[in-house]
Formats: sequence, C-alpha cells, structure tokens
Amino acid sequence: MSAWDALVGQDAAVEEFSRAVDAAGLGGDAGQGMTHAWLITGPPGSGRSTAAAAFAAALQCPDRGCGTCSICRGARTGTHPDVEIVRSETLSYSTDDARELIARSSIVPADAPWHIVIIEDADRFTDQAVNVLLKVLEEPPPHLVWILCAPSAEDVLPTIRSRVRAVNLRTPSTPEVAAALQERYGVDPAMAAFAARASQGHIGRARALATDEGARLRRQEILRIPGSLRDLAACFIAAGELLSSAMEDASALTDALDAEEEDELRRAYGDGAEGVTKARYDKLLSKPLKDLQKMQKSRRTRAIRDQVDRALVDLLSYYRDVLVLQMGASVALVNDEMRTQLQQEASSSLSSDTGRRLEAIERTRLAVHANGALPLVLEGLMVELKDPLVAVR
Repeated sequence: MSAWDALVGQDAAVEEFSRAVDAAGLGGDAGQGMTHAWLITGPPGSGRSTAAAAFAAALQCPDRGCGTCSICRGARTGTHPDVEIVRSETLSYSTDDARELIARSSIVPADAPWHIVIIEDADRFTDQAVNVLLKVLEEPPPHLVWILCAPSAEDVLPTIRSRVRAVNLRTPSTPEVAAALQERYGVDPAMAAFAARASQGHIGRARALATDEGARLRRQEILRIPGSLRDLAACFIAAGELLSSAMEDASALTDALDAEEEDELRRAYGDGAEGVTKARYDKLLSKPLKDLQKMQKSRRTRAIRDQVDRALVDLLSYYRDVLVLQMGASVALVNDEMRTQLQQEASSSLSSDTGRRLEAIERTRLAVHANGALPLVLEGLMVELKDPLVAVR
C-alpha cells in the first residue's frame, strides 16, 4: 500500500511528485527536484486535493508515503499538526484570509520535516489577496511548502504561476474509474461501469452515483429537462425546479454544519454558564454571531451555485450525446441508458441547433461562476434549450 494509491490514472504526476520527495529526502534541490511552492491543476474530479494530500503525506512520512502510518493518515484527513488543509467555504479568499494564512504558515514544524499548507480552490483568491501572498510564495521559509490547487493554470494570476511549479492531472478513463469503484468501495461491476461512464471521469461524482440512490434520481430529473421544454411556461417551471433542487441539496450539506457552528459559538461566549447575565451574553455574542452568519450565508450561496453547476454538467452530457449521434461519431455515449430518447432528439433537430444548445449551457456556467442572478440565467437557458435560435442576454 502507498499514499499514491488514492490517485486514479495519474502515473505521470505520481512520478514527478516522487522525484520531488526523493530530492527532499536528500536535502532538497530546486529545479528537477524539490521546490517550496506547487500548483496542482486538473479538471473537476481528477483528484487535485487527493494528490495534494498524498504529496504532503509522502513528504512527511519517513518511508516516503507508506499510506498506512499515522503520519500518512493524518496528512490525508487534515489532522496532522504540520499539514494544514485550507478549504474556502465562501465565494472567495479575502486579504484577511491571506494574511491569516501567512501568519499560520510561519509556524515551525513540531515534529516533521516540513510545515505544509494545502490550499484548495486557489483560483478563488481575489487580486488583492494574491498580492498579499506573493512575497511568501516567492521566498518561503525553509521549512514551508505551499501546495495550491486550481482547475487550470490560467485560473490563477500570472504572478502566482511564475512563482510555483505546476503539475497537471488528467481526467481518468472510464475503465480506471470503474476499477477504482470496485476495488475501494466494493461496488457491483455493472453499477461501477454506469457510474464511471455517467460521471465522465469525476471520481467523487462517480462514487456518489454508485452509492447514493438519491444522487442517481436527481441526475435522472435533470436529464428529463430537455424533453419537458414544450412551451415557455414549461421553461420557467424547469428553471424553478432545477434551482429548488440545488437549494435543497445545498441545505442538506450546510444546515447541520451551520447549527453545530452556532451552538459551539454560543457555548464559547457563556451560553448556560453561571454568573453570565443575558444582557452581557447578548452584547458579547452580537458581533461574532453576525460574522459567523455572514460566512455561513456566503458558504450556502457557494454550495447552491456548485449544485447548479453540477446539474448543468449533466445537461451538457445529454446534448453532447445528441451531437455524437448526429455526427455519427464512433465514441461511447455518456448516457447510453437513454439511447432511445437521445436518438429521437438527434433525428428531430439539426447538429447546428445542438451546438448552439451546448454553447448556451457553457455561457450559463460562466454566468453562474460570475455570480449572475440564478433565476434569470436559468430561465434564459431553458428558453434557449427549447429554441436555440433565441439568444437570451
């Protein structure tokens, strides 16, 4: 067993990381060996965070990533004292977030060769926050390793790209994902094959589809949308249902966490303690509670937009399959279980229409990421899917 076993289909990246680990064990070597600032890129689901955690484990482990010791387990789960995993729970990292990161990163490792900071979603840094980080990225303390994660190098500012060493992950193949589902989670071969194909190489999505019936049902609801867009009213209904579903899924992810955080904050400020008057308690709690609720609102907004984007990716796969059939391409369908409906769609429309529908979905994804008003952008999308010659701006 090895720390690298968690990665699926990333042999080239594992080889590069392993060379860096070997160089680090020899005292470090800028160039082909070890560097102190890394950028891991790759499409959604390729395993950027998993790769970062495996790299951190290999750097800290005396056996260079055995995968079984407490050091490897702690690095993977974020419980190792010298491996800090930073996840953005809001729409962006602010300058205050960047300053706090710098302060924490200056801590000398307690009982490890490195203090490692893994930053997920490094593309969410504001320009101002990036400017705060530049100096420490360029000249980090000798004990510090930065590992940034982003979808692509173009998603981070050039000033960051020039200061890091980039490693790009690829999308795992369908057979690789199916094999991983069977080996790691004991998924039935038929279900594993379906989940791997439907997820389009997204490991986390494949696991959800293979193990969660609710995830499969929600996906089916999204894929029914194209066939339901009979008139303008149906377009508005479909948009509303998609958004409602995304909000429900986001609430399922955030409600319990919100309540737990608020309870913990109230206890920290004396809720239920003897000798604390209600007036003093309310005064002390007022500002931190408002700050917490503001952060939670931002996290919920991000969760909703992430769920909407997941639905849009499913719609992309539908029209991608329609175009494959229209062009007579000899490639596998993502939604092969819907072949009959896809063939009907392909025969009743033109490939140029399908191309415009695909472009409309991609524009909508960009609008979602740019914080566009979700009801409006989704309603506009549904109208364009019904009639791709209607451009809604």
